[in-house]
Amino acid sequence: MRTKLIVFITVVGIGIVGAFGWGGYQVFTSGFSAKTEPQALEVFIARQIRHLAIPIENRNAQNPIPLSPDVGKDSLAHFADHCALCHANDGNGQAPIGKNVNPKALDLRLTDTQSMSDGELFWVIHNGIRFTAMPVWGEGDPAEDKDSWKLAHFIRHLPPLTPKGLDQMKALNPKTQKDLEEDAFGEFL
Repeated sequence: MRTKLIVFITVVGIGIVGAFGWGGYQVFTSGFSAKTEPQALEVFIARQIRHLAIPIENRNAQNPIPLSPDVGKDSLAHFADHCALCHANDGNGQAPIGKNVNPKALDLRLTDTQSMSDGELFWVIHNGIRFTAMPVWGEGDPAEDKDSWKLAHFIRHLPPLTPKGLDQMKALNPKTQKDLEEDAFGEFL
């Protein structure tokens, strides 16, 4: 029995040293550049930490906002104005900002996000995620943050977003100064 315990501890120790060695090698060969894609292990560990960082009562929270056409319209406009800058209108994460941060903005249409509970989505939107580009969007008491709950509904509807919905969002996206000048110039043509 004692021999098995020593072998187990040795194997675990070698695994830990190996993991730190691999991590050190990655840091010294690529640095902390936002240009490099994270390895699968790094992504897995980050997702597990994010999951564990959300308090269980928040993970299990039910969305208090009933889904309705008005909620869909409000959340589409809110997503287009606030979230699409990083996640793109269709949620693919390929917006200019989203693909140039590290970690990259998530593709919200994928199973990893779609399998999160409404409570988890709300928590991430309301509180942000430390050491990422995901900012805090919620203000004040979480119980009064209706917009973040509405966005949880919207994220659920990203995979089947229609071309009409995408066109609506384009009209609602924030405009840069250059866009505003081009729009004004277009009036004179």
